[in-house]
Amino acid sequence: MADETGPTIAETHAALTAAPSMFEMEEADVNGSRIRVWKYAPASLRVIVEASRARGDTPFIVYEDEVLTFEQHFRAVAHLATILMNRCGVHRGDRVAIAMRNFPEWSIAFWAATAIGAIVVPLNAWWSADELEYGLRDSGSKVLFVDDERLVRLAGVLPGLDLATIVARSPAGTAAPGVERWEDVLGDVPADAELPAVELEPEDLATIFYTSGTTGRPKGALGTHRNICGNLLSLAFGARRAQVRAGKEPEGTPGQNVYLLSVPFFHATGCHSVLVANVAAGGKLVLMHKWDAERALELIERERVTTFGGVPAMVWQVLQSPSFETRDISSVQSIGYGGAPAAPELVRRIEQLFPGRIPSNGYGLTETSSVTTLNSGIDYLRKPDSVGAPVAVCDVRVVGEERNDLAIGEVGELWIQGPNVVQGYWNKPEATEAAFGDGWFKSGDLARVDDEGFVYIVDRAKDMVIRGGENVYCAEVEAVIFEHPDVLDVAVIGVPHQVLGEEVGAVVVPRPGSGLTADDVRAQVAARLAAFNVPAHVFFRDEPLPRNPAGKVLKRELRDELVS
Repeated sequence: MADETGPTIAETHAALTAAPSMFEMEEADVNGSRIRVWKYAPASLRVIVEASRARGDTPFIVYEDEVLTFEQHFRAVAHLATILMNRCGVHRGDRVAIAMRNFPEWSIAFWAATAIGAIVVPLNAWWSADELEYGLRDSGSKVLFVDDERLVRLAGVLPGLDLATIVARSPAGTAAPGVERWEDVLGDVPADAELPAVELEPEDLATIFYTSGTTGRPKGALGTHRNICGNLLSLAFGARRAQVRAGKEPEGTPGQNVYLLSVPFFHATGCHSVLVANVAAGGKLVLMHKWDAERALELIERERVTTFGGVPAMVWQVLQSPSFETRDISSVQSIGYGGAPAAPELVRRIEQLFPGRIPSNGYGLTETSSVTTLNSGIDYLRKPDSVGAPVAVCDVRVVGEERNDLAIGEVGELWIQGPNVVQGYWNKPEATEAAFGDGWFKSGDLARVDDEGFVYIVDRAKDMVIRGGENVYCAEVEAVIFEHPDVLDVAVIGVPHQVLGEEVGAVVVPRPGSGLTADDVRAQVAARLAAFNVPAHVFFRDEPLPRNPAGKVLKRELRDELVS
């Protein structure tokens, strides 16, 4: 369908992917299926980090008062890669785990291991000792890079694990027996350090990212070099598509992008779309010890940050910070977020507070190596409740209970196919077949697609509330409640009911001192949605909603806390 903004999505894709173009596609056999892939995507992560050395003394990572240049980063990566091979006996296919905060050492360990064909296992730094032990045992990791906090947490576990452990950010003389300090292992980094000679292929395994694990034990998603490197082209394609849709020409050579990282490296967004993307594009990463909206504003001003975001809740916190009006945020050029539903009201708020800076949103999962769809520019203003259209190499289907394709606008499970879809789950053939069989990844997300191909995530299938036979899509109700000016955050959950099966419950974090009432919340929903969507129960919280590192609200935890 044509629209007032210029060429359609299909026309834009055809123009951008036509030869000669960096976005040309070709067909390849990937994981048993013949699919479209980016023709000019880097063949491996090794290619990307090798090319980064050419940026020399350009700053790459800023952490507190530390600055690491691209040259320093590459030499540390190359030296550590040699140590991993020659001293630790790490070779192609061996697993190397990382369990630490967003320290510069995280990046060095990641690139060193992947550059020699090892499989990096980024472990959730929020996990308990039991969960960390599970990840280490399940992955069969040979080496563990850890920080002091995780080392203390694992103190009772490590003696029973057969793996070399290297601790970063540990004061001299404090490492546990059998644990080596980062500084002692790395020693003096040679000025002429080079990567060991290793040949890598696009289908070689590169990562095992564990899924969020909101129910049961997490599963390790097997990502390849093609999965991760192709994400770079998908990001660039989305940006260029937005320009074409707005009738704009490619911009000239810009200054260095300065990215304030607010999400963990151990999440696909933080690793694939931020770390890998900035190494490839020469951006500067500004790291935070932990997320804090006030500290974020301070760093935006100090480092002249051009891009920030994370999950929508983080953007809300920045916009509503008491010091927002007093900080110099003029350097910010773009605001991007994903990982959780974003209310359309957030778009309007950004447009108001950042005139001319149009935000962007997108959709992806651990299993899709970050990007599947992107929504930015004029399309986001037109359709702020959509996560955008798929990038050119991805196909999506909306499938019903009978595994039939549904009509435009109908709600069903979103299935995804493309070179971004991982190979499956580590050591879990049955789960792999269930989720990835037939050449499509079954996302578990309920969605609809409109007549322009834009995807709307309605809800997680397991989080949908069914009230007396009526489907209540939690994300839709949350988006409406978010529009109330006195609401800071909200999550909609199901509350058991003897007759209806479930009733709608809304857990609301109000603006301090607002006087928001349950009737206000109900009236907000009743004015916009059918009566069965109106919350029968409204719970108020003064504390932030519990979220996992991917930014998703832990609704099971909320139910356990609030519903007896």
